[in-house]
Amino acid sequence: MTHALNSALIAIANLVDHPANVRAKSTEDLSPENLSDLIGTLPVLGLLQPLLVQEIDGKYGVLAGRRRCAALKLLASDKTQKGFNSKTKIDCRIVPADCDLTTAMSLAENVTQKQMGAIDEFEAFARMMEVDEQTPETIATIFGTTVAAVKGRLRYGLVHPDIREAARAKSITLDVMKAFADHPSQDVQKEVFDALIKDDGYIQAYTVRSALKSRGIQVSDAAGAFVREEYEARGGTVAADLLEEHSVLEDNALVETIMTEQLLAAAESKRDELGFSWADAVIRYDYGDMADFGRVYPSPIEPDEDGQKRLTAIDTELEKLATEMEDESIDDETYNALSDRVDALETEASDLQEAYSSEDQGRAGVIASWNGRDITLHIGMVRPEDKPGATPSADATNGGTDEQDTDEIVYPASLSADLKTERAMALGAAMTMSPEATLDLTLFKLVSDVICSRTVTRAVSVDARKQYRSHAKMDDIDATSLEQFAAAQDELDMTWADDAKSPAEQFKIFRGLDQAEKAKLVAFATASTTESCFARSRNIDSLMHDFEIEVMPNIRDHWTPNAALFNRFKKAWLLKILNEELGLTQEALTLASSSKKDIVAFCDKLFAEPFATLTDAQRDAVATWCPPMLQTTGGYAPERLTAPESAPEAVSEAA
Repeated sequence: MTHALNSALIAIANLVDHPANVRAKSTEDLSPENLSDLIGTLPVLGLLQPLLVQEIDGKYGVLAGRRRCAALKLLASDKTQKGFNSKTKIDCRIVPADCDLTTAMSLAENVTQKQMGAIDEFEAFARMMEVDEQTPETIATIFGTTVAAVKGRLRYGLVHPDIREAARAKSITLDVMKAFADHPSQDVQKEVFDALIKDDGYIQAYTVRSALKSRGIQVSDAAGAFVREEYEARGGTVAADLLEEHSVLEDNALVETIMTEQLLAAAESKRDELGFSWADAVIRYDYGDMADFGRVYPSPIEPDEDGQKRLTAIDTELEKLATEMEDESIDDETYNALSDRVDALETEASDLQEAYSSEDQGRAGVIASWNGRDITLHIGMVRPEDKPGATPSADATNGGTDEQDTDEIVYPASLSADLKTERAMALGAAMTMSPEATLDLTLFKLVSDVICSRTVTRAVSVDARKQYRSHAKMDDIDATSLEQFAAAQDELDMTWADDAKSPAEQFKIFRGLDQAEKAKLVAFATASTTESCFARSRNIDSLMHDFEIEVMPNIRDHWTPNAALFNRFKKAWLLKILNEELGLTQEALTLASSSKKDIVAFCDKLFAEPFATLTDAQRDAVATWCPPMLQTTGGYAPERLTAPESAPEAVSEAA
């Protein structure tokens, strides 16, 4: 049965909820934030669609228009809002009291309205600006949204008409249409569109974006920001976009010219600083092309008196900074500033303890390249013609090829010293857990040192002097090896070690111990003498090289990376490890915009308890990862440790 609906003006105060409204029990949030679109449009455009109401006990229950009614009541309660109060009358359509289809009417009001298509919405925003002469700011005010959101819709509404029609006809997807907005010029959009559809293939959004990149670079791109000031000073053309960050530098040739010049200036500055003989620049560093280059590294030097004083001062300041960074109440800006200061101090400390030889300075140089984010300096490069008769294999041993070269991760002297300590502790724990092997090692060394009149290894001091190991952050490192070592100590049979007895009496009791108990005692004592060390070279110390592999094939059984380590890494290193070494590419991309403090916390949790969402490959990578010089069987080339290296450094640490 149909009913005639009469129109009437009803005061906002007389509007109430109707039990037959199909949204009456909805949990939809009717807060001002979620009604901002209506709160913005109602004062400007008025109520475009009347409310559907029915009289209930002298009031009018809203059958359809629950959100509109909520927005009106909020406006009426806002004393600063002109034109709205509880007595303001609203256009309504009244359902008769005897109507038996109230629920059906409420449902029809909601389900028969078709959602506006995305393209139609984009075009409507564009028409408001082009035809109605509205600005993004006024449109944002009307619809209760942000200017940035309006500009985003406007950009899509201003994509070339042919491309919009293709999206409306579903010959391309909406995402593909949006991708064309990456370039503000409709002419460029149309040229790229025509070129892509000629192939009569499926067009994808990334294909569009790749093609548009050849027509210019956005000012928000790292390279665009890098050259923009000089680009505009030289009169380079800029295609302006509604959103400034999407404006495009159209002259790619000029962009590359300026970038090359600025890269070369950075390389020349570093060359002059280090006393090298040449400098060069390449925008894209090709590791294949550089395979024939060699590389030189600084050698350890003994600082003079002033240098030693400065090193002492640096150590003191580093300890102070480390304490300040542990304060969880500091904000990200302060934390990042402290982290930058730590990096600068550790670089200064390395410079005081390392230097290039005059021979290396005379043949080596610096190459600057663009890594997609900022400048990378490849330091100490030696051209093929300048190498002193080196063979490819020799170059590989000396770091000449870049296959194993890490352009970003550099282990400063202070961090290297502490990592050596942590590895020695892990090795000691492993030795106590392999008493038979350690007993054999100890006896063999004693016998060989005496009978053969030569030292088979200097890695253990079996003259009964315990090694006291220093570490900048001993209280914060992973305690696994310490706990294992302590557990081994608790299991020792110390019945013989009674200070009240003479050495002869102690020895008599000692000789009566079980052979396995003796092995544990010897292993523990020998483990306590191990020196702080990195993985050893077979060529330099074949005995300890093979022994360490036997008792500690995986250092991760005795040591786990934690925040104490990650805090000493640069943000760029952490992202590189997550992306390239752990396979967590998406996580690295997501964290790139986070503070270093947040990334450290993420890494700490990741290694403490690997996430259930990891793939098998990612889980294996997390379970085995450690700095390369720590892992016994990690393929690291310890020979490099005899000449501390200065890996390529970045001008900034943007990730």
